[in-house]
Amino acid sequence: MSGARQYLTLPGRFEMRQGGSLESPVIAYETWGELNAARDNAVLIFTGMSPSAHAASSPADPAPGWWEQMVGPSRPIDTRRYFVICMNSLGSCYGSTGPASIDPATGEPYRLRFPVLNLEDIAAAGKALVESLGIRTLYSVVGPSMGGMTTLAFAVMYPELARSLVLISCAARSTTLATALRSLQREMIRKDPAWQDGNYPLDAGPITGMRLARKLGMITYRSGEEWEQRFGRERVAAERQSGDAFGPDFEVEAYLEHHAQKFTGQFDANCYLYLSRASDLFDLADHGGSIEAALAKVRAERVLVIGVASDFLFPVRQQRELAEAFEAVGRRVNLVELPSIQGHDSFLVDMDRFRPVVCEFFAGDWQALNARCSAL
Repeated sequence: MSGARQYLTLPGRFEMRQGGSLESPVIAYETWGELNAARDNAVLIFTGMSPSAHAASSPADPAPGWWEQMVGPSRPIDTRRYFVICMNSLGSCYGSTGPASIDPATGEPYRLRFPVLNLEDIAAAGKALVESLGIRTLYSVVGPSMGGMTTLAFAVMYPELARSLVLISCAARSTTLATALRSLQREMIRKDPAWQDGNYPLDAGPITGMRLARKLGMITYRSGEEWEQRFGRERVAAERQSGDAFGPDFEVEAYLEHHAQKFTGQFDANCYLYLSRASDLFDLADHGGSIEAALAKVRAERVLVIGVASDFLFPVRQQRELAEAFEAVGRRVNLVELPSIQGHDSFLVDMDRFRPVVCEFFAGDWQALNARCSAL
């Protein structure tokens, strides 16, 4: 049913890239639109680290999706024209098999017995999902953030499947700084006594560690320029103060606390650890010895790379590197650098800038798109 959460059980043993396997793992996904007679109008979306498969609302699930303004009728990824599939990542906790799932061999959650997760494993699960739907070619594969790196893995591993790629705020590999920051987030979780070496009750995890990790994450997802304009030195109103001598005095502190509280209880800590590490482990050069050698395998006819000037986590120089490498191996690539001030999260919130670019790409409006393109 279009828009309803669906589940695919992969038959038999699913081998993981770095060893180990999963027995009959489950992949949660949602779809919108209709597959055409030629079965060639499908668009596959890989998500960032924390979203579910619910990218957009539908009659089956009217709750707003995490990419509500991008996917749907008359939207840039137009579900009147395309059959859109969004998959919850393998290793996550929104329906797909992950560390919080029950291991059929033991009847207990996998926890840290879950094999090492790579983004290539998520890409392989995506291929299995597409094949289960009887799709042999995809009109496009789209991925923001971690989903963009998964899209790169997918395009290199299965070069004949994708006719176009949309890579948003991602890179061929994480910067050393991004890896250091994610490493600190993981340590915050593991140092929380409630983590219990990963053996915490699933309804009572390391809340403090997750709160701190989320706060640090939010600092990397947005930009100082945005916060300066949005909060400045504004203080928390007296009636909202906690009474704690070192509690939030400034609105920016209250903002971080709000997002931390909202995140905890929604996302499993071990899943967070596995997906975070998978982002750090990914290196496109592993698929050929260099970025160019890897991208030479890609057969996509068109590639759109979008970066944001204020992105601290995936700086725009990394999108330039990707675009230059695609061009070097003879692929048709458009690089668009947007002046958003919302940092890495811009693809979720600055729709006035992102929507037209994605719309022009899917509509084939090359004149308008080329006018936006940054020089390579």
